[in-house]
Amino acid sequence: MLNLKFIQENKETVIRKLAVKNFDAKDLVEKIILLDNERKNIQREADDKQAEMNTISKQIGQLMKEGKREEAETARANTSRLKEEIATLNTRHGETVAELDKLIVRLPNLPNDIVPPGKSDADNVIVKISENVPAHEEGQLPHWDLAKKYKLIDFEVGVKITGAGFPVYKGLGARLQRALINFFLEENIKAGYEEVMPPLVVNEDSGFGTGQLPDKDGQMYYVNEDKLYLIPTAEVPVTNLYRDMIVDAEQLPIKNTAYTACFRREAGSYGKDVRGLNRLHQFDKVEIVQISRPEVSYEALDGMVKHVEGLLIKLGLPYRIVRLCGGDLSFTSALTYDFEVYSKAQDRWLEVSSVSNFEEYQANRLKLRFREKGEKKTTMVHTLNGSSLALPRIVAALLENNQCPEGIRVPEVLQDFMGTDMIK
Repeated sequence: MLNLKFIQENKETVIRKLAVKNFDAKDLVEKIILLDNERKNIQREADDKQAEMNTISKQIGQLMKEGKREEAETARANTSRLKEEIATLNTRHGETVAELDKLIVRLPNLPNDIVPPGKSDADNVIVKISENVPAHEEGQLPHWDLAKKYKLIDFEVGVKITGAGFPVYKGLGARLQRALINFFLEENIKAGYEEVMPPLVVNEDSGFGTGQLPDKDGQMYYVNEDKLYLIPTAEVPVTNLYRDMIVDAEQLPIKNTAYTACFRREAGSYGKDVRGLNRLHQFDKVEIVQISRPEVSYEALDGMVKHVEGLLIKLGLPYRIVRLCGGDLSFTSALTYDFEVYSKAQDRWLEVSSVSNFEEYQANRLKLRFREKGEKKTTMVHTLNGSSLALPRIVAALLENNQCPEGIRVPEVLQDFMGTDMIK
């Protein structure tokens, strides 16, 4: 969440920047500032009364020593009155803070200055397109037909077992999933990321810490009896490894990678976007997360973008990198680069990764700070994460772009994991 002091001192900047995200913050910001001023006034009044009570309490003993019993009793009555008034003020203060907390979490993160204005993905800026984008060819089979032809994925039995959006991978289809997971993890480890295997369900504090709650509450699967959420991405449990921590500056950057299943309700999705592997409720993804010093977090972001690009190059997939406009930027992100792969049979671009810098927005919620050696002062870290990579649309693009009369070619980097160079 945004820093309250920053909001107070930079009201117009906050309103102007959030307008880039198409978020009208004026009324909310003004209400937050008024409520914060009220909180300060209540605290000041309580402190003044506490100081007055402390002074009177010291006088009572002296009055008793001097035999001024009547004055001492009057002083005691005053301390009792002040104690009640302070208790009332403390209650008001707590209620004001609670209301302030509810309001401030409704403010999205501020976008970086280079985020372009815009309302939807149509306004995103294409940063780079690879040179190997093929021309669309008529007669190319889409991945859902290829998956059926080569018995790789059974969408119908997934519907029987669970429902739409929960496919069953079989034979070489399952092996392709495992090959991609292993390839991504191995490449991430080579790049200095430590592998972790986190839980697939998280509590409310974890969902709040990374900003999924309360903003994305309706998109997450919820286990009501246990008050736990199925994770929408490994970003949530991995980043929360460091919640409520002060790390030593020498530990930074902290770099983790994790493979998990991910669960998303995807409420409101419909049409061609949900065909086959294009949009699922359960899918596999490998994630990278960094905890960084603020002054180098954008260098870290550039490095993560380069790393994800390298994975797509090794897979031989045609790709493009886009910088998200304000209207397409997530609630928590300050700057995001999306990676999209070209689907030859569908003649469309499919998003396979988002690489984002959240600056200190998540760190404020997580209470995640670092401390320089020998110093008492602490500083908020910056958090970053990226898909490295999400599997469903990678699989879709691999199947469609590598189909040939003999079958489906397996990229060279996956052949050892797959045990074959061709799906027949």
